Amino acid sequence: MRLVIARCSVDYAGRLTAHLPSAPRLILVKADGSVSVHADDRAYKPLNWMSPPCTLKEGDDRRWTVENKTGEKLIITMEEILHDSSHELGVDPGLIKDGVEAHLQELLANRMETLGEGWSLIRREFPTAIGPVDILGRDSEGTTVAIEIKRRGEIDGVEQLTRYLELLNRDPHLAPVKGVFAAQEIKPQARVLATDRGIDCVTLDYDALRGIEDDKLRLF
Repeated sequence: MRLVIARCSVDYAGRLTAHLPSAPRLILVKADGSVSVHADDRAYKPLNWMSPPCTLKEGDDRRWTVENKTGEKLIITMEEILHDSSHELGVDPGLIKDGVEAHLQELLANRMETLGEGWSLIRREFPTAIGPVDILGRDSEGTTVAIEIKRRGEIDGVEQLTRYLELLNRDPHLAPVKGVFAAQEIKPQARVLATDRGIDCVTLDYDALRGIEDDKLRLF
């Protein structure tokens, strides 16, 4: 990971345009290629970012140009660099899910038909270079499906699934791979982002999956 603190301005050009005026900011360049720009507030959410796969070019004029495969650009104009360091974090062991999330994963893997007739399981905890996909399966048409399971579905979960999909779709043996974001509760903002990225949202009923009630699983 590369960590840069700099006074900079940021311009985004893509499906829309956005501008961040000059201010001190934190810029993170991760090993997966993602670049994110942060302020010293707003919790964990970046002000702007570019998800992998993307390329970073540093010009002689201290202008960084980050471009993804669709041609969207994030242009960071450095006025003053206050700190610049790189750190090797190594392989992360991954998030240890709480009991409910882990059990939801197990239940859904054993009852793939609740997602639709003809759905089948390929593997739980399917390994990738950036962490395991909760469930990898196939739908009734034989299309590969990556399923990310959360107790509460928020934007960061959609971002996580998006990264998995970008990676999995590079594998010719799996592609095309579509995504399903499954949770007991899905926040409206997360649903909007998932829909925009072509990811289906599924609301899971924990008791129904355990067989306590009739199925109450909704696919949107």
